[in-house]
Amino acid sequence: MSWSTHARAANSPPGRLSRRRFLGFGGGGAAAVLLGTGVFVENSVSSLPLGGADPFTLGVASGDPAPDGMVLWTRLAPVPLAADGSGGMPPRPVRVEYEVAADDRFARVVRRGRVVATPELGHSVHPEVGGLEPDRVYYYRFRVGGALSPVGRTRTTPLASSSPRELSFAFASCQTWQDGYFTAYDHLAREDLDLVVHLGDYIYEHVPDRDRRGKIGEASLRTEVFDLPGYRLQYALYKSEAPLRAAHARFPWIVTLDDHEVEDDWAGDHPGVTPVPDADPVAFRRRRAAGFQAMYENQPMRHTQLPSGPAMRLHRRLAYGRLVDLTMLDTRQYRDDQPCGGGREAGCTGRFAAGRTILGTRQRAWLLNGFATSPARWQVLGNQVPMGQGDLAPGPATKVSLDAWDGYVADRNRVLAAARNAGVRNLVVITGDRHRNHAMDLRADYADPESPTVGAEFVGTSVTTRGDGAEVDARGRLMLASNPDLKFYNARRGYVRVHVDRERWRTDFRVLPYVTRPGAPVSTRATWVVEDRRPGVQEG
Repeated sequence: MSWSTHARAANSPPGRLSRRRFLGFGGGGAAAVLLGTGVFVENSVSSLPLGGADPFTLGVASGDPAPDGMVLWTRLAPVPLAADGSGGMPPRPVRVEYEVAADDRFARVVRRGRVVATPELGHSVHPEVGGLEPDRVYYYRFRVGGALSPVGRTRTTPLASSSPRELSFAFASCQTWQDGYFTAYDHLAREDLDLVVHLGDYIYEHVPDRDRRGKIGEASLRTEVFDLPGYRLQYALYKSEAPLRAAHARFPWIVTLDDHEVEDDWAGDHPGVTPVPDADPVAFRRRRAAGFQAMYENQPMRHTQLPSGPAMRLHRRLAYGRLVDLTMLDTRQYRDDQPCGGGREAGCTGRFAAGRTILGTRQRAWLLNGFATSPARWQVLGNQVPMGQGDLAPGPATKVSLDAWDGYVADRNRVLAAARNAGVRNLVVITGDRHRNHAMDLRADYADPESPTVGAEFVGTSVTTRGDGAEVDARGRLMLASNPDLKFYNARRGYVRVHVDRERWRTDFRVLPYVTRPGAPVSTRATWVVEDRRPGVQEG
């Protein structure tokens, strides 16, 4: 039979949306969510005749893999940079069919279904596929009318009770479109990986008129965005990059945000430290809600990450058998405002206040409970801003970034002490934000030089942000002189590749010599490792 004949046999429904969550999203919006995830299908919705236009210009993706499935994603946008943010779609729902197969030629299709792309969610769909085999590669594709999407490749994770021998993944962050070409993703897409973790700043909220890639010839793009159409356009601009689309199609991704998906240096209900037109808290919450919705519409996220206005559940835990627990943190939504006016300050005593939090009390309790109950050999925290101390003042004074964990010392000490007290076997933190590569030890209390090392942190550089970069810049010379726990520093662009097995964690810092023109090669600048039951980093 034809694909369309089988399309009515949708896969088993994903996890149930709570009644509170359903009603909180609003009647029409809740229906849009249910249609887009496949919880129910509206049979009366027709397909869309496109007259030869390609609705899949933004590509396809999969995310948050589990032993029995994952979420699939696409967003229909035949005119991706349409000024109103609609992607050139009409204001009505459209039926989207999908297939999942055990082979890339779709001779062995294992799941078929259909979902509905609605204007309320930017004509994005997020079908959650279940009933698959653990630790298996699968292929997927979408269809709208006569248009067929590119083929995506994805993979389920091992059973939670299993003991896999190894995991290979990459992590990346910070990809300002105007600062350079996304060549790093060309190379990442060719790696042999099980998954990709993106640690935030997937988009930036500003688009200068003239930039390092020349004049942007799109009148629809704004200098800075504050509303949903503007954020949708930013995602469309970034996804216009073929290397990024290829990396999404090749591996399942696990994504979170940092600050630029909304606004630079925002903290909880507080807008960024730079005066902007949304300094009013109500205006900022509207802006945050728009940024969150655009993120959900444009990323492979499950319905449990669906925003409710200016709130979005991003912290979650994903197990890779009993080898790795990946705990994704949210260091933006629940934090206190940065102390001492933010920025980098020497002598800011407010950063030591006992009640200050970067995680919020509920998220912190959830994290610490995971330390106490997880059976995994490696505890990995997916983290947005550096956890280890980053002193920029050689000598007795301390000058740190108050937007990072250095501005929230009590929370850092509580987390690291809890990991030690719970007997966490191996604690490794992976971090974005800094636009440089770091390998560093994590110390239980940076005020005490004799304090024990309790874990390792690997900070990954940017994909493009701040242009070509350098081997070691002026900041790096200061940091290497001021931080004995910092073992490696590099300011090139690229991504980080990780291989972890039962005895060893290996981090390869993959760097490019330039990003301001296309075609850069990639190389491994350095390799650092963590040995089982030996906290801290060692040169590989």
